[in-house]
Amino acid sequence: MSGMMASRYVTVVGILGDPESGKTACLVSLYLMVANAQMEGWAFADSRSLMAFEDIARGARDWNAGHPPQQMTVHTEMADDRRPGFLHLRLVRKADGRRVDLALPDLPGEWTTALIGTAQVDRFEFMRAAEAIWVVVDGRALASKDRRQGVISRVGQLSERLKTMFDGHVPRMMIVVTHRDAGEMAESVSTRLATELERREVPARVIPVAPFSDSAEIKPGFGIGELIGVTVGDEPILPEFWPESPPQKDARSYLRYRRVQ
Repeated sequence: MSGMMASRYVTVVGILGDPESGKTACLVSLYLMVANAQMEGWAFADSRSLMAFEDIARGARDWNAGHPPQQMTVHTEMADDRRPGFLHLRLVRKADGRRVDLALPDLPGEWTTALIGTAQVDRFEFMRAAEAIWVVVDGRALASKDRRQGVISRVGQLSERLKTMFDGHVPRMMIVVTHRDAGEMAESVSTRLATELERREVPARVIPVAPFSDSAEIKPGFGIGELIGVTVGDEPILPEFWPESPPQKDARSYLRYRRVQ
């Protein structure tokens, strides 16, 4: 990853969330959609980690007599408890042909739990290079009256940890609410979540997704394309390096260039 970042621009994404929130499911869904040319607005260009993607997507491919498995992905475990593993995707945006390299860490949920509970930030040093952060939240927990407030409070606590980590300048943050196929998030819940983030002075955009779906109305991969679009953002418009100006008779344009600009 370091070698790649030395040769071209790479968008590093920080992906946080409690265990079983759906972080790995989002990555698997992204890979399967891109691999099958089904992600609206984006096309596959390259990957330096195809075997790693295949490894985490194995559960989604292992069906029993046409029936999907009870759990599409396995729990993420790290060989090194202090260093993250990255997945790489290079995508092409169909609208303008822009090529984007994404570095996506697949982290255990226990890392986020430790960050919230004990402010253990040493293994999140890589996030200082992050351009965007996904905070993945289980939509079923937000729909539950018994669990809702706890989830919202934890999102607020996590945003506070991120403010400290980034000295108050948190990168663009997205609250990725999974399991959209189980139902749409109530407006009152969305308002409470937004209020919690505003109270912490951390702006964020809420994006509902359904990496996999048990609903006939919501397609698998719902919201993943929008999530990538928001993560990448618009390409900045750079000013013209040396603007042209029509020559003027008897004008000493070269000597006056710096002054008139």
